[in-house]
Amino acid sequence: MRWPFYGGGFGKGFGQGRTCVVLRLGWFSTGRDEAARQLLQVVTDHIASGFLGAEIVYVFCNRVKGESPETDRFMDLVEKLGLPLIRLSSKGFLPSLRETDREAWRVRYHEEVAQRIRNLPVDLIVLAGYMLIVSGSFCRGFSLINLHPAEPGGPKGTWQEVIWEWIRRRASHGGVMIHGVTPDLDEGPPITYVTFFLRRGRLEDLWKDLEMKARGRRWEEVIREEGEQTLLFQAIRREGVRRELPLIVLTIQALSEGRVRVAQGKVLNSEGKEIGGLCLNEEVEKWLRREEF
Repeated sequence: MRWPFYGGGFGKGFGQGRTCVVLRLGWFSTGRDEAARQLLQVVTDHIASGFLGAEIVYVFCNRVKGESPETDRFMDLVEKLGLPLIRLSSKGFLPSLRETDREAWRVRYHEEVAQRIRNLPVDLIVLAGYMLIVSGSFCRGFSLINLHPAEPGGPKGTWQEVIWEWIRRRASHGGVMIHGVTPDLDEGPPITYVTFFLRRGRLEDLWKDLEMKARGRRWEEVIREEGEQTLLFQAIRREGVRRELPLIVLTIQALSEGRVRVAQGKVLNSEGKEIGGLCLNEEVEKWLRREEF
């Protein structure tokens, strides 16, 4: 089997008909927590097993040794896995410019990043816990994908903001998606996604509890007082998090098999028809059921 080639920024499109043996990935991560290590480990394990037709060409980290114990552990894992590691401290890069003009700093920083990876061509860059906003020029020069903790058309913002917005809307379902990265933050085309119910089973009881507390009060007041320790908030977060890792792995698989691709900024299925993202509900839920046994 041969896999579709991806190259260029999302503005230019990727998936132009060329083929290669595997999907070549660049991996960008700040490596700030255990989840970053777990994701890298799981993806490399699935590559080694043959589940994924892909290879990680390099790992880029915007920290260097000594800046964070968690990131040090991440870099130790990268080295243990035998992956090329490229480091450039965002903290130490032109700090005065970063303070006075964050956008100009972002451009300069990612110009330097581009120089460091230019001799390591990849088909796709995965932003896997990369805590910087990528410059517009970098987005246009490379094909990047990122995870957003909401369904296509759902709330924008951080995962905390997304969950509170679901609660404000009394939403019936939530989701997680992988989208293409464009200069417009969180506006790239959905590539894959998974959705889940927010008002079934134990979650429904938690909704009732919170609505009882909110009776006769403004939601903003309830949110401020209850905070992230709210049982409903925590339960919704768990539902999203448990689907993030399988969605990333299954997205790489779908891209490598050509079941979804991007061309000229449009997301296409295997037949070349434009879609609003490939729904991976069935595959993700099957993954989760397998983990339970």
